[in-house]
Amino acid sequence: MSDEFEQVILVDEADEALRNGDKWRIHQDGLLHRAFSIFVFNADGDCLIQQRAAGKYHSAGKWANACCGHPRPGEPTGAAAVRRLEEEVGLRLKLTFGFKSRYVAYLDNDMIENEIPHLYFGRTSSAPVLNPDEVQAVRWVSLEALAKDIAGAPEQYAAWLRHYVEAHPAELAEWRERTLIVQKHAE
Repeated sequence: MSDEFEQVILVDEADEALRNGDKWRIHQDGLLHRAFSIFVFNADGDCLIQQRAAGKYHSAGKWANACCGHPRPGEPTGAAAVRRLEEEVGLRLKLTFGFKSRYVAYLDNDMIENEIPHLYFGRTSSAPVLNPDEVQAVRWVSLEALAKDIAGAPEQYAAWLRHYVEAHPAELAEWRERTLIVQKHAE
């Protein structure tokens, strides 16, 4: 389904669903909607970031976290996150809900992100398999190095990743540690 006709869930400030709307129109009008955002860590505690494909309708070529997206009407947010992570970077992981955030960002192509994203966390030792329609490159980076790079070159990063790193550094670090603890117990 094209971005123009894909449906997203409009919500109120309490993240209660109100109605559905066309993804493209919602982002043009800046209406509040539900989203998800995924951070994936490896055994070293580094997080996976992706460079968005050049053909994306906004933020093309910018670096973002492992995966972001929108649940479809009637689709549980956690299930949407698992689905989209596999579609974009070929990873099928058990994800754990961490917390919700809230932000507004004015993007290129006259798009506005006005979202309540649900943040999910996972771990892997597998190599990503990129969908070239979605992702042009990936790399693993520590949260500390990522924060430093974003501070020095914010224009290279998607607005939502900048928001998470700047507004939620303690939460991201906490979830990094939780994924490492889970991984050590699984070994």
